[in-house]
Amino acid sequence: MTRLVPLDVTRVAVIVMVIVHHAAQPYGPTGPGWPVTDAAQSDWFRPFYTVNAAVGLSLLFLLAGYLVPASCDRTGPRRFLRRRWSRLGLPLVVFGIAANLPIALAAEGPSSWRAFAGSLYDDAWRPLYLHLWFVAHLLVYSALYTAWHALAHRPRRSWPVPGHRAIFAFTGALAAVTWVVRWWYPVDEWVPLLWVLPVEPARLAQYASLFVAGAMAYRGGWLRGLPGGTGRVWLAVGLAASVTMAAAQLAAPGGWHYNELANGGAGWQSLVRSGLEALICVGLAVGVPVVVRDLVHRPLPLVTAMAASSYAAYILHLYIVVPLQVAVAGPSASPFLKFGVVSVLALALSFGAAHLSRRVPGLRRLLGTAPSGTPGG
Repeated sequence: MTRLVPLDVTRVAVIVMVIVHHAAQPYGPTGPGWPVTDAAQSDWFRPFYTVNAAVGLSLLFLLAGYLVPASCDRTGPRRFLRRRWSRLGLPLVVFGIAANLPIALAAEGPSSWRAFAGSLYDDAWRPLYLHLWFVAHLLVYSALYTAWHALAHRPRRSWPVPGHRAIFAFTGALAAVTWVVRWWYPVDEWVPLLWVLPVEPARLAQYASLFVAGAMAYRGGWLRGLPGGTGRVWLAVGLAASVTMAAAQLAAPGGWHYNELANGGAGWQSLVRSGLEALICVGLAVGVPVVVRDLVHRPLPLVTAMAASSYAAYILHLYIVVPLQVAVAGPSASPFLKFGVVSVLALALSFGAAHLSRRVPGLRRLLGTAPSGTPGG
């Protein structure tokens, strides 16, 4: 088994989760801002959104954090930053200007440039970034790591493998910080950090801490060192918390299951959600890679090919998902049928387009679909 096999499997699973999550957006009580609405609705999608949001991108930040130290050590801070800009900054600028800006202009309708820019700022620039806010955050986190790396003179500290007590303490701290932040910044409220970077403070602690944990995991060899029993226990914790979250949101009386539980505040409902989210996030972040490590002992050709194209699939998928949702918006049908059709087609087309992009040199460089490409590599 190579070192990257569990990372490849986990990365593909998370990218699939993100695409499927976005495929479900028009069919349930989601937050504002999705460009497609559909009359076919079901409350069953509410816990699906919540559980996915609690773990999906956090796991991507964990994987990215794991891969960053080796790349920075190997190339040095300056070259590492240049490569980060080429891999992350270039597609962010190109797709932001060539694809997202025209979409935002069309959605805004006739207006002055000043009014248009003001509307973008009021919405934390999200229409300009769309899903590429993740790429922008990863670029910033990589730059911050590089600065710390340079100040620490190429740190090589080996962090000890955490036990149950340390993992539980981290989970409790994450839940507490998340709950307190949500007193002022509820879920789905975005702000322009440093005037240009869209940030959802309600989830920022998850994303930033998982990136840091990924870097620590690389330094300490946690992927190899964590006992299989520890991984299985925390996988069970994450799955149990997911089931509990789903049951709480489906069974809760109207009036608190969306407002307080979903949106935050200082009440006990928000504390319950923050705690369950932390258990889902940490439980699956610890459990999934360790269990995959113990189950998969050699590379899987299909997974390896999908992993090599996963970053490009992430960048391209929104431009595929939204037209598919528009195409099925007219007919009267079950929201689950529409969700299934959009999900299957979006997965096939996103990974298919990403794989084909490897044959086009300029596009291959822009999307990072070289054979060794990884979202954080």
